[in-house]
Amino acid sequence: MLQLHHQLRRLHLRHRKLSSSLRSKSSSKNRIPALWRYFFHRPTGRYSDGRLIIDFIAEFLGLPYVSPYVGHENQSFEKGINFAVAGATAVEPELLKEKGITANYITNVSLKVQLDIFKNILYGLPSGAKRRRSSLLFSRLRRTLGNSLFLVGEIGGNDYNYGFLMGKTIQEIKEIVPLVINTISSTIVELYNLGARTFLVPGKFPTGCSPSCLTRFRTTYTTDYDSLTGCLKRPNEFSEYHNDQLQKELIRLQKFYPNATINYADYYDVVLQFYHEPTQYGFMEKPLAACCEIGGLYNFAADRPCGSEGVECCNDPSKYVSWDGIHLTEAAHGWMAKSLLNGPLAFLVSTRPAFPLVSDLISVS
Repeated sequence: MLQLHHQLRRLHLRHRKLSSSLRSKSSSKNRIPALWRYFFHRPTGRYSDGRLIIDFIAEFLGLPYVSPYVGHENQSFEKGINFAVAGATAVEPELLKEKGITANYITNVSLKVQLDIFKNILYGLPSGAKRRRSSLLFSRLRRTLGNSLFLVGEIGGNDYNYGFLMGKTIQEIKEIVPLVINTISSTIVELYNLGARTFLVPGKFPTGCSPSCLTRFRTTYTTDYDSLTGCLKRPNEFSEYHNDQLQKELIRLQKFYPNATINYADYYDVVLQFYHEPTQYGFMEKPLAACCEIGGLYNFAADRPCGSEGVECCNDPSKYVSWDGIHLTEAAHGWMAKSLLNGPLAFLVSTRPAFPLVSDLISVS
């Protein structure tokens, strides 16, 4: 087993990741063959051509792939469990509504709902039931959580995206950043109080590089684009703003809870590097287009998702950063996992005799 003052045996995930969300297998969209034909060869609820970041981390730890809780309510989570739901927000819908974000496609599964589900499962009681457990069982639960790695995020992207889709300005969306950060922070504190001690908290991606953003907010003003990457500047600046605020809060939490290990995962810089030096990572020279044969500059159309009827996928997803214009490819996830294991999760690497070659990490079987 791997050591970090204790054995890290389990992976517990409570998040919605923009680039790689897990959903219930029962979702009809996830039964599109293109979503699972490259690696798993069966529906898994993953919006990608294969493995996600957490899948690579699980492989490295020698753990099975983490399944979504939704649709698997009766399974054991001894080896880990994922409460992520595609489309979920950090902030509760009622609070978003107070800020004028009222899109009818906002899910009711906020981060708080995911946390409540986790707590109910943890204590083995139905929702709303009074929690009564012996001190022995409580101590055992705390040890279990103390030996677990908690990935909290990436979360908050949907809160912002829903606002942008409604036509809100960046300045207006900035007003909900404190709500998102406070929600993430309070979730970490609650998990800490339950016994969790090791956290990995990712920041936002460079949204201005995603085919969906580039398509929706396309402009004729060349000054709106980064001359080196072709990404939109202002959406990326907003991502940087969110990440700065998140890091400040995580630093505050770390000082307040010295017994915890709270790591920030810099998704932004890792993914941005794919666009600065794409060929260094095996991607095509101009990597802004999605792995869909839709046409246009970015191979993206909101009403024609990748793999749907009449929309073919690219022949080699490993050459692409973006899978469907919103979520990343397995190849991108593999490189991101390597970055995490060499950075904020380096304590895992130090306990292994050798880190697997990235070509092994991102190979498609």
